[in-house]
Amino acid sequence: MANKKDSPGVYIPPPLFYVLVFLAAVFIQKYIPIDTSVFHLPVTKIAGILLLVTSLAFLITSFRKFFQSKNTLILIKPATSLQTSGIFNISRNPMYVGLVFIFLGLTCLIGNWWNIILFPILLLIMQQYVIKKEEQYLERAFGQKYIDYKKNVRRWL
Repeated sequence: MANKKDSPGVYIPPPLFYVLVFLAAVFIQKYIPIDTSVFHLPVTKIAGILLLVTSLAFLITSFRKFFQSKNTLILIKPATSLQTSGIFNISRNPMYVGLVFIFLGLTCLIGNWWNIILFPILLLIMQQYVIKKEEQYLERAFGQKYIDYKKNVRRWL
């Protein structure tokens, strides 16, 4: 069981990073435009829709698992349990994977190369500021159980 006072200590909600990077890309496109013709192809639109549908699968199943276990989504609160089954057998961070799919799906639909250019920065922010803090916390809170889980399930996919 997790320490009642300990938490990952992530004070900025992770979805906000996705939104801010996405909006930054839209803003940059206004001032430094890059040709978007490839995004007008039907295959790109279909890819965008498939990514959005896939994101729903990741997000709905991971949210359902969190709500069933009465765990918190707020990263300044302690976890009540370690999620390791269901969608969490595929990824240690299925919610963030779902947000990545939304980000990329919307990128395909609105057509902005800056989203693709800034995408590695988004992943770096998530990895360094959010995920590493979460992992350190989960190791403190759940010890060997989390270490074993990390050995068997990838961080992203």
